[in-house]
Formats: sequence, C-alpha cells, structure tokens
Amino acid sequence: MLFLHETHRVKGNCEEDFESAIRDGWMKTLAAGDDARLLWYTHHAHGSGASYQVVTLTALVDGAAWERLARRVQSGDLQAPAAELDELRHDVTGKLLLPVYWSPLQEVDLSSVPTDGREHEPTLFMEDTGWPHAPLDEYIRFWDVDYYRWMRRQEPGRALLDIQACFQIAHGTHRRREAVLWQKIVEPKGLLHLLTHEVPPEHKAPDSYMARALHYRDQWESRLLRTSRWSPLY
Repeated sequence: MLFLHETHRVKGNCEEDFESAIRDGWMKTLAAGDDARLLWYTHHAHGSGASYQVVTLTALVDGAAWERLARRVQSGDLQAPAAELDELRHDVTGKLLLPVYWSPLQEVDLSSVPTDGREHEPTLFMEDTGWPHAPLDEYIRFWDVDYYRWMRRQEPGRALLDIQACFQIAHGTHRRREAVLWQKIVEPKGLLHLLTHEVPPEHKAPDSYMARALHYRDQWESRLLRTSRWSPLY
C-alpha cells in the first residue's frame, strides 16, 4: 500500500471554500472507485508555522492505483475537482510514502473509511520529518529500537504521543533520505510543557535519546496538525 502526502498552500480568503471542495467534491469523487481513499485532512495549527497550510494523507492500494489516480486527474472524473482546488490554493506539493517495516499502520481497509463527512472532535498530530546524514535504513532502525519501542513501554496516561505510522519516501518521488513520523498527541498538557520549557540537561546526556540521535541526523522538523471535524481518520 502507498500513501500520498500533500501539503496545500491555500489562498487565505478561500480557506473555507477549499475545505468544502475537498469534503463535498474531491473526497466523494475519489471514493467512486476501489483504488484510493482520503484518510486525514489536517490544518497546520495556527501559530505553529506557515499560514493557511493544509496537509492531507491519501491511501492507495498499490502503484497501479496511483497511476489510475493520476490518469483520473489528468483526463478523467477528477480533472474538474482538481481544477477547482487549484483555483483555491497557491500550490500543492506531494510525495509518495511507504510504511517502514515497524510502522503500526501498514494496510488500510478502504471500504471502512468514511466518505460522508461525518463530524467528530478535532485531534492534534505531531508530524516529525527527519533528514538523516546516516544511511536511511540505519535511521529508520534507530527510530524503531530507541524511540518506538521505548514509547510502547510507557505507562498508560504518561505518554505525550501515540505513534500511529512511520513512513519513508517511495523511491523517485521526493528526497531519498527522508522519513516521517505520524503521531497523535494524546496528552495536550504535556505538549504545553514541551513548548514552554527547555529540554532538561539529563535529556541531552551522552547516553540520552537526543544525544544518540545526533549520530544519525541533526536536521528535522516538527509540525502541529489539527484534524478537521470531518476528517475520515482522526
């Protein structure tokens, strides 16, 4: 299974129209076949980065499904919805992702993904993107052994994040050395503490995760993303 990650730079005065066009047009037309489903529609949380950015994740059955999707946008039933979205945004950048070997999310039952815009409370996600100077496979393995397994050992109620997925770039579609953590924020109070306090010295000690991570990368980015009330997954 492939995942299409897109960052949309929406025109400020078209923010609500863009969301409506995705929910009422693009998402439902996309779901006319069995190849793909929109999974997440998220806003870049206000005050945490560039303005009017939307991040979407779409599941694709396989590479052939991705080609069929591209053809639908080029000359099929998604051509008009795509053109409508283009009028409401400055641009969009995309990349194809593969789940890494240890990612909790590997497959999605597309038939179970809602496409009717049903509403729910918003959820916050932290998307961490890393660009290692070490070999990509070593970085992904480090995330598994030193981060994911450690997170799974945390007592219930103590963890800030729940790792829902980890992806690497599908070859030829973006930067080779890039991996993405998709993490639900399950303890908002912990996030506030993280934002308002310096990293404690013990978390920078030579045997700490932060110090060991520098053997693999020192370039990474975190984005706070808030799901819409109708995002299929949240």
